[in-house]
Amino acid sequence: MLQASRLIPRGRGLAKVLLHRAPTLTLDWDIRQKSRFDATSSDGRQVGVFLPRGTVVRGGDVLVAQDGSLLRVVAAPQPVLRICACTAHDHGHAHPPSFDLMRAAYHLGNRHVPIELQPDHLKIEPDHVLAGMLRAMHLTVDEVREPFEPEGGAYGQGHGGHGHDHAHGHSHGHEHD
Repeated sequence: MLQASRLIPRGRGLAKVLLHRAPTLTLDWDIRQKSRFDATSSDGRQVGVFLPRGTVVRGGDVLVAQDGSLLRVVAAPQPVLRICACTAHDHGHAHPPSFDLMRAAYHLGNRHVPIELQPDHLKIEPDHVLAGMLRAMHLTVDEVREPFEPEGGAYGQGHGGHGHDHAHGHSHGHEHD
């Protein structure tokens, strides 16, 4: 079994041609949030992944095997709830539909639900109780199969796994360590 114990976030620093040629590991969120797991690569090899405890693997990350080979991680489509603001009719609100989406994110965050934030929708793992709450908040909730990349939290991976180096040319008005 091939072993991989090194992760390169988003394949940073690697040539695109290497990333394009690398076999893939297509993994759902349940597997990618574990630091130790077995998987099968797109070229049929069995891979044992052994990463430092607490490591979360994101779609686009690259694992380096002990023989030096690269494995590109793909976030597998999986059942999720896609939550969108309802724009079909006015619910008598004095605020735009996007506020309903923001309010939903607040309530889901209070419940410590893993949530993927997108500009026009939210995604969570299927939960019929939460789906009912969200529909009662006048949101559209659809069950779909899509990749799931929840936020890592303020102290974790952060920013949906996109990386954030704080050298982006504008000020947040606060200090970074």
